[in-house]
Parts: sequence; structure tokens; C-alpha cells
Amino acid sequence: MDLKLAGKTVLITGGSKGIGRAAAETLAAEGCHLVLVARTATDLDAARAAIARKANVRVDVVPADLSVGANVTMLAEKFADIDILVNNAGAIPGGNLLEIDEARWRAAWDLKVFGYINMCRAFYAHMKARGAGVIINVVGAAAQTRDPEYICGVAGNSALTAFSQSLGSVSPRDGIRVVAINPGPVATDRLVTLFRKKALDRTGDPETWRDLVKPLPFGRASTPEEIAAAIAFLASEQSGYTSGTVLTIDAGISARSG
Repeated sequence: MDLKLAGKTVLITGGSKGIGRAAAETLAAEGCHLVLVARTATDLDAARAAIARKANVRVDVVPADLSVGANVTMLAEKFADIDILVNNAGAIPGGNLLEIDEARWRAAWDLKVFGYINMCRAFYAHMKARGAGVIINVVGAAAQTRDPEYICGVAGNSALTAFSQSLGSVSPRDGIRVVAINPGPVATDRLVTLFRKKALDRTGDPETWRDLVKPLPFGRASTPEEIAAAIAFLASEQSGYTSGTVLTIDAGISARSG
């Protein structure tokens, strides 16, 4: 299927690792030019070099902490003409209500929840002026599973899911599509961190985290590339009538828990 994405410019936050890196490689293979944003310059440089070996596209990298509003403003001014925004940066810690104090809760939300909202606000204005654009918010299925051992993420993801639906319900009048993706477990370094915390709480040994993977559907977590393929499709005109929608990719975990 030709997604007709060649020549589009995509800005991906959290673009140096995990889902963001996979999305960058998938979109580059479709002929998209990229702007990759993450906190660590060395990781961004490694991602850019890897993509350059495979695809003949432009890749700009910007080391930036998106919990800082001034950095969002800088990006919107420097890359005002992007066609597609993929919000993906954020690492909300695992833990129950009594384990996550106010400072950690606010810091996590400053990056993911307010970071996404601020990026949408900044780039939506440019897209509205052009009458075209796509925003994809990579959120997380905790919005549906409501795991009390990940309560900060449950609340944050629920907020971003509702935000994406609300914004996407009116964005077509401005020529813009807004969608969200809620991945379940994805085989990334972040999954290991979260599962090690769960294993420690349940067994006292974080090294038993692999036992938590075995009961998952198909006996595995999803791959970053599976989520990236969905991002590419939703970004394309092949999905041109999709807005205000949340796509859950978790092999039925949230449906079963619901």
C-alpha cells in the first residue's frame, strides 16, 4: 500500500528510542523528512546516523526537555511548517498512590501530559493557518486498564486520551486530524523498568520481571515496529477520515480487564 507520505515532514518527540525511534525509521522508509526531539544528544545522533544509512531523507535532531515550555515555543518557531506531529516523549513512573509523591507526579506530568498539550497548542496554530496537518498522540492503554500500581500513568493517560478525543472532534473544521494511539506492553527499555518495579513489589526480586511477560497475549509484548506501522497509517491520507479516535493496540488486554 502506498501511504503517499513521501516528502512530508514529521516531528517526533521521544524520537531517539523505543516507539519514537521505530516510528522515525518507518516514516523515513516512506520518504518522510524527520525532526527528532529527545533529551539526550548522543542518542539522537545515533538515531540520525542509523536512519541515514537506510533512507535518503533529511533528519534534523534537537536535544530538548519538553517539560520546559520555552523549548516547545522554540520548536514551534523553528519548525512551523511540519506536516505531522507525533507526541511520544514521556516516562511516567510506576507505583501506587502512596509511592508517588507530589514532586514526582508533577515532574512526570510536566513532560508527558503538559508536554503533549503544549506541543499540540503550539503546532495546531500553525496547522490551522495552513488548513492542514495531522497530530498523533502516543498515549498508553493504562487509560483503560486502570492499573493501581501505575496510578500516575493511569490518570495522565486518561487525561491525554480524553484531550485527544476532544480536540480531534473539532479539528476537522480546521483541516486537521488529531488521533491517539494507546499501546499496551511494548518491548522497550521502559517496559523492562516498569516490569522490574512490578516484580520487586510482588516477589521481592526485580529479576523475575520476565515471568510477567509470559502471560501476555501471544506470550510476548508488542514490538515498537508494530506501533510504528499504526502511526504511519494514521498519519497518511489512507486514514484521511480518522479524527477524534483512540486506537488501542494491546491484543485485547484492556478489553479483558474491562
